[in-house]
Amino acid sequence: MIQWLRNSKIAMGILTVLRVYLGYQWTLDGWGKITAKGGFDSSGLIMGAIKNPVLTPDKTAAFPWYDWFLNVTTNHGQSTAAFSFLVAWGELLVGLGLVFGTLTLAAAFFGLVMNFSYLGAGVVSVNPTFIFIGALLLIGGYNSGKIGLDRWVTPFLRSKLPFLQNDIKL
Repeated sequence: MIQWLRNSKIAMGILTVLRVYLGYQWTLDGWGKITAKGGFDSSGLIMGAIKNPVLTPDKTAAFPWYDWFLNVTTNHGQSTAAFSFLVAWGELLVGLGLVFGTLTLAAAFFGLVMNFSYLGAGVVSVNPTFIFIGALLLIGGYNSGKIGLDRWVTPFLRSKLPFLQNDIKL
């Protein structure tokens, strides 16, 4: 399956459709937050995640490390401006990277980071679907961005950055 995703022209077409769909969704979400009247504010979500963490069936914290991370990085929910900026611009840049097929694997990776962060905060929404598509894009490797700007960007970067010369084989 992995070899097929990485080498097949049919897989390349399927991955391109999935990539553009996912990118379009991220772009819409990010653009909506950036252009929101009064700006995007993540404080409500962060305070909700801090006050009502995700619980296991035994009523213990499911992700205590994530709860600790939110508390420490936001001063217990008091300083959320950096998160608001990173979420809005992160969503837009991930989306544009996926739509245009530029730095596709990096965009898919950071999209997954955001999706898992949202899940850690207790927001299910479309995140499982986005995680599934993002994982397929990562597994597809270079084939995921071949029909896109990565066709030219990746060879250029590989020629300039020696540590990118060899693909990781799974």
